[in-house]
Amino acid sequence: MAEPSEEDIAALEVHVCGPEDRAEQANLFNRCFKKSIEGADLAWRYDDNPHGQATTMVYRPPGGVAVCSFAYTPRTVFAYGDPESEGQIGQQGDVMTDPDWQRRGLVMSMWPHCARETLARGWPLNWGFPNRQSASVFLKLGWKSVGDLRPYDFYFSAGGTARKVRFREGRLPSALLPLTRLRCSSGRSRLRRQAGSAYEVRPLTFFPEEVGEISRAVEKRFCFMARRDAPYLNWRFLNNPSKAHRSFGVFGEDGLLAGYVVIQPPKGDSPVGYIVDLLADEDWAVSAVLLAGLDELEKTGALVARATAVEDSWWEELLRGSGFLAPKPENRHYVYVYVQDEYHPLAGYALDACKWYLTDGDRDDEMMG
Repeated sequence: MAEPSEEDIAALEVHVCGPEDRAEQANLFNRCFKKSIEGADLAWRYDDNPHGQATTMVYRPPGGVAVCSFAYTPRTVFAYGDPESEGQIGQQGDVMTDPDWQRRGLVMSMWPHCARETLARGWPLNWGFPNRQSASVFLKLGWKSVGDLRPYDFYFSAGGTARKVRFREGRLPSALLPLTRLRCSSGRSRLRRQAGSAYEVRPLTFFPEEVGEISRAVEKRFCFMARRDAPYLNWRFLNNPSKAHRSFGVFGEDGLLAGYVVIQPPKGDSPVGYIVDLLADEDWAVSAVLLAGLDELEKTGALVARATAVEDSWWEELLRGSGFLAPKPENRHYVYVYVQDEYHPLAGYALDACKWYLTDGDRDDEMMG
């Protein structure tokens, strides 16, 4: 089509979407990302979430189809597990602009509509994870950078393929991988000692209700944590249309669930698999679920296990202590927050992500990588 004129842009109409619009939004998604998804895939993401329906909006020319779309998915978050702090926050995802309409300022002009709509739904803040290219746009829109996300790698192998992965961190780290892999092996042995042997790892075909009790116990130690209850976890990982995840439970001597780990095996010819999410209350169980994730990823043929953590967070400390290797300093994304109700209990706690409970499973990505 011809390049949109200023009149075309001024004529765009904002529409708040519902289930009837998912096919149109999927069509826009496919034009933007050169992927092939269907309306049912977006219905899963936007409408089936047990924590609430997503807020989604599009720009349409009069009588035309969507050329820009925003989506905010709700998560139920607590500060130190306090019921008085409970709030639904909007996680930004699927910011899409038709290639013919890009670089025309549509994202910046639609954002105020999204802010008003999510505030009207009672969401005190929104969060997102922009990359370096889009971060500056969010800052101009009034978002705040509250933490840095960095990928940490655990190497099962020091062979040629694994060294190619490590080469992205530089020639010297790649050359030293056979030596530094010893750190990975030592960290894994440490996890094994800390976990002990009085437990059993089983695949999960569904998350049992008691996982919510574990989540509530862990929430008490963190100033900002999204609840991991059974309906949400079953929706997010086991009913995910991508079928990309595998979930495992760690069960103690008493036969009760002590924690879980979610992994994503390597896709295609990639040697990298992911520790996507994990949860456990007791120290031995934390070691056991992370160890189970590494063991299960290795069984799938992964040569590298990757997990993303906020710099200086509990998760980064656990990964480093378990043998995961840090990336080069510039290899990072960001955690951004937009506070809409500064008087809400979550507002102050949201400003320092290194104190949050945050894993890759808290991001909006349907799949990692």
